[in-house]
Amino acid sequence: MCIIIARGVRGLTTCGVAFVVLRVLRANAMIAKVSHTTLRASLLTSHASPHMEHLIQNWNVRKPVAHTRRGIVATQNRIAGEAGIKILKAGGNAVDAAVATGLALAAVEPWNSGLGGVGFMLVYLAKEKRVQVVDFGPVSPGALNPADYPLVGGFTSDLFTWPTVKDDRNVHGPNSIAVPGHIAGLSLALEKFGKLPFREVIQPAIALAEQGMAVDWYLTLKIAITAKELSKYPSSASLYLPGGFPPVTPAGNTLERLQLKGLARTLRRLADAGPRDYYEGDIAQSIARDIKAMGGILSADDLKRYRARIVDPINTEYHGTQLALAPNLTAGPSMLRTLDNLRGTSFTPGKPDADTFLAYAKVLREAFAVRLATMGDDSDHRDPACTTHFNVVDSEGNMVAHTQTLLSVFGSKVVLPETGILMNNGIMWFDPRPGTPNSLAPNKRALTNMCPVIAHKDGKAWFAVGASGGRKIFPAVLQLTSFMIDHGMSLEDAFHHPRIDASGGDSVGVDPRMPDAIIQKLKAEFPVNLTELVVYPTNFACPSSVLQTADGNHFGVADVMSPWSGAVAE
Repeated sequence: MCIIIARGVRGLTTCGVAFVVLRVLRANAMIAKVSHTTLRASLLTSHASPHMEHLIQNWNVRKPVAHTRRGIVATQNRIAGEAGIKILKAGGNAVDAAVATGLALAAVEPWNSGLGGVGFMLVYLAKEKRVQVVDFGPVSPGALNPADYPLVGGFTSDLFTWPTVKDDRNVHGPNSIAVPGHIAGLSLALEKFGKLPFREVIQPAIALAEQGMAVDWYLTLKIAITAKELSKYPSSASLYLPGGFPPVTPAGNTLERLQLKGLARTLRRLADAGPRDYYEGDIAQSIARDIKAMGGILSADDLKRYRARIVDPINTEYHGTQLALAPNLTAGPSMLRTLDNLRGTSFTPGKPDADTFLAYAKVLREAFAVRLATMGDDSDHRDPACTTHFNVVDSEGNMVAHTQTLLSVFGSKVVLPETGILMNNGIMWFDPRPGTPNSLAPNKRALTNMCPVIAHKDGKAWFAVGASGGRKIFPAVLQLTSFMIDHGMSLEDAFHHPRIDASGGDSVGVDPRMPDAIIQKLKAEFPVNLTELVVYPTNFACPSSVLQTADGNHFGVADVMSPWSGAVAE
């Protein structure tokens, strides 16, 4: 009944919506059960200011939880997760599966991550009972000159965003590209912690690239969102905007296929020549040629110098659980700050209550105030954040929490013609203003939002968790971590519980499905925006997780609202 109401009143004003809803309810006395969430959201909408008129979707979506005693891959793209499972079945471990999944994402979710991207991988080694980090984060080109990114005055309408750079050249285009670490990071992880050769692990990605992407409604939506920027670059437009428009499969027809031209050939070259070809061989020369031809500054020398690195995580104990966080220029240090500030908080077992969410909001707001003042503002709301996170557990109890990204949706918006690689826009991570910790400079690593986490206790990995979603990542990861540690929630319950977002700015975003007592408690302390959990825009981060119980059962779950997400069991 609620769905019929929502569709029937779409063209009415907010007052009209409330009137029709009440008329229908009064006219049908047989309806004894109306969703409390739906009715409350309708009434909130009817009395809301114009910017809240969109609160009419009232989704109540659930995703299944994978369960096995063997391996699981939980990711934003189930097809990529199945590539990882193939490698587990072929004798690989969690790292082999993670590398296969990370490579496959270039072929099935190209706007979020891929061969032109960067990231961080946390690896729990069951035999060694410790976590290590593979850092393949962004580095600026050696020829970068901050003077080439002049400020032209003005800011975006959102708080804590960068001043505008001439032609938005730090946001999209050839001069927004940082040195990509994706292939270096995945190959280093495989070399140090995997069991299978790179040539074997890359095969699922090659097969997916040769097959092409199915053109469903979500693919059409993702391309349409960024069509204006993609149209600026001929190589990108020719691929993603055939005939000048986003690809669409007519209703009722077999799904058409979008061929990512050049990508399969590049993946096959990597399989044959090895991953260093990306940095020192034919692929490196092709990348450098294309970028130079477009007027960019990233060079063959930048690629040759790039090295991924193995580093130690931030290790901390929180309420009886050992947590390993990504270190250095990630959201890990900010996550640590919030955990430190929550240590003295007394939590009630069971579902988090109003006091819990008030505590979350306070520590998150304080952490972001420090982060933005001392580490640099690492987001620009002109471009939606684009990242993907996935987790893997294998039958031996090894775990991976892996985040990889192009930064913005479709990264730099530049597809390199020779290789078919979609490149990142990592220069946008830097502050274009001089004199700050995160200011633009050559050969410099940038501050990022990525926040993969692995929890372990009693000598075993417990859960791996992370998310995509720009600034929204670490608030989501903090809450999910606390849900499971402080409230004893199951993985399924934690992922289906509404969350808040306090990721900078004056207001706190609150899922309107939250109990009214929690909303009112937050409103008494902060300005509150009711922001629904929907497919688009991504008002909240998109998390995923795998979990291991003490008796050896494995569980996995992916973001509830992402259409393509899923947890796949071996």
